[in-house]
Order: sequence, then C-alpha cells, then structure tokens
Amino acid sequence: MNKKISLGLAISLVAIASAVTFILTSFFSLQSYNKKVVDVNEKAKKYNSLQHLDSFVREHFNGDIDEKDLNNGILKGYVSGLGDKFSEYISQDEYIDEQTVNAGEQIGLGLTLTEDSSGYILIENVLEDSPAAESGLVSGDVITSVAGIDVKETGFDEAMEAMKGSEGSTVELTVRHNGVDTSYTFTRRSIEVVSVTGTLVDGYIGYIKIDGFKQNTPEQFVETLQRLTSNGAEALLFDVRDTSEGVIDSVQECLDPLLPEGIIATAEYKDGHTETIVYSDESAIKLPMAVLVNKNTSNVAELFAAALKDVNGAQLIGIKTSGNGSLQEITDFENGGAVKLTVAEIKTASEKSYNKVGLSPDVVVENETENVDSQYNKAIESLTLILNGQ
Repeated sequence: MNKKISLGLAISLVAIASAVTFILTSFFSLQSYNKKVVDVNEKAKKYNSLQHLDSFVREHFNGDIDEKDLNNGILKGYVSGLGDKFSEYISQDEYIDEQTVNAGEQIGLGLTLTEDSSGYILIENVLEDSPAAESGLVSGDVITSVAGIDVKETGFDEAMEAMKGSEGSTVELTVRHNGVDTSYTFTRRSIEVVSVTGTLVDGYIGYIKIDGFKQNTPEQFVETLQRLTSNGAEALLFDVRDTSEGVIDSVQECLDPLLPEGIIATAEYKDGHTETIVYSDESAIKLPMAVLVNKNTSNVAELFAAALKDVNGAQLIGIKTSGNGSLQEITDFENGGAVKLTVAEIKTASEKSYNKVGLSPDVVVENETENVDSQYNKAIESLTLILNGQ
C-alpha cells in the first residue's frame, strides 16, 4: 500500500531540515569566526609588542640604527622563532652568496680558510685554476694581513669579512710561506668549484667523492662516472661523508644514470598531498654499489644514499647519518632577500622516511684514528668480496 505524506507534514519536514542546516552552519561559522578572532588578536599582540619594543629601543638605545640591518634582523628573528634549524630568512647579500654557492661557483681567490693557532688565517686548500693557485699559494700557508691590516689586530672574523668582495675587485694580502712574508695583490673572480672527484681503486672499483650537489655537479658526476666505467670499473663506491649542501634537481640528475625507471623519492606536504621530487628513466648501471656515510651526511646527500640503498640495494657503510629528511623551498622577497622554509618531508620509493631518525648503515664502522680511514678500507673490502662472489 502506498503511503502519502500530507503537504503540511512535508512543509514541516523541510522547515525542520532548514532549521537544522541553519543551526549547524551558524555553529561552524561561529567556530570559524572565533578562530579568526583569536588569530587576529594573537597577531595584534605580536605587532603591538613589536611596536612597543621599537619605540622603546628608539627612545633609549645609545647608538645609531641601521634601518636595513634592523629590518633584516626582525625578519630573521621571526623565522628563527619557528624553532626549525633548517628554515631561515636570508638577507639580500646572503641570498646572492647562496645562489652563487648553489650554482657551483665561488667569487674570490679560490681559498678554503680557517683560523690558525697563531691567530692568523690558515690556508687549508687552494682551488685549481684560481688566482691563488696561479700565484703559487699552497695549503699550509698563513695570511698575516688583509688590505694592509694585521689579522691579529683586526681579528679573525673581521679579516675574513675583508676577504670578501665582488667579481673584478682587488684585495692585498701578505702571505707567510716557510717563515717568509710576501705581499700579493689579487683580483677576485668567479671560479668553478669542483664537487666531484674520482679514481679507480685496485683496477676495478670506481671511487667517487661528492662534496656537494650543486647545479654543476651532475656534469662533473657523469663525466667521472663514464671515465671510471670505461676504464674497467666493476663496482662503484660513493663517498658522501661530510656532505650536506645542494639542490634536489642535482641529486636527481646524479641518480638518473644509476637507477632503473621509476619514482625514486616523493615529498609529503602539510596538507597531506605528495609530489614526485626524484624520478629516473629506464637507463641504469648494473654494478655492485656502496655508499660511505657519517653523522655529517645530511639532507640531499642522505637522499642520494637512501635512494641507492632503497632502489639498488647499495650497502651503506660508516655511521648513522644526521636525519635531515625535510624539503626546503626558497621564496624571493620584494626587498631582494628570501625565506628558506621547510615545507615537506622526503620519502624514498618504499615510502620510508629518514627525517629525524637518520640512515642506519648496513656495516657500522668508526674512524677511530686520524691517519687510518677504516670506513673506506671496509667499503673496498666489502665490494671486493661481492665481486669475488663471497
């Protein structure tokens, strides 16, 4: 038997449904409004506190205020307040330097410097094809004065700052070699940084050291890889110890010739969506591989090691890595600066994350003595055993 609903009852039901809808909508709208009010109030408190501090400082500070430095400091402090050591605000000058570093270039003389026990500046390394190398400077030399000012008098940090300058500018240095001081005038220039070196060990193991994943690293990597494999390398040992700097695109281009086709790594964002950040095409090198890692292996270098282990079964040898499996993006600001912000977590092809936990080596080896590289020796031994079918 068909049941009929009267017109009055239907109207009543519609009215009730409308009322319920109105109540629910009002409830959630009120919640949203209250949240926005709280957000606005919290923001107002921050800005009021900052305004109060600014007024207090300007009234009482006994010194000159550089408005540009003050603004940079405020922006740096805001990002620092996030408590994420990988996020930072970068000033205009710092951003220019970072772009140069990421490009695999160095503006200067081609020197790696540190503070000497004497208080002067010790030259740790001299880049090939650099102004310093062309003038005969070598590792172990000591810089005693910069721009005519004694390093001990001005202090190490200030002397290092004086070493910096734009391409084409000059700087005067006094350098001590074997106890003899010599004065030089150098012209700063752009120098390509070599981030990949390689050699054939025992005639059949290709050893490749990667110091950073810069924009020019893939070209150096592929050239080194091709040279070693064409010269008879039957296994590959990659060394990313003490390596952290770099860009994701560079990692992808270095992994591409090594791994089979497929998604190698993804990034999972705050809203839950994922994006592919490393992909490999169908070409691959089918050789036994191992990767040397340590506590300073971080970020993109960890991704490189994790991908080789996850996809190609490469052995990790050394000690546990730092555990920086987060993805940072750099966004330009109108003032010429930029913000580097952690926006996602990196996961390998098997959906594994090494963020905040690090990569655990398959073979744990400590370098206990300064003159013996036990980790390297163990890696060569492991690859030799694999090649011998053991």
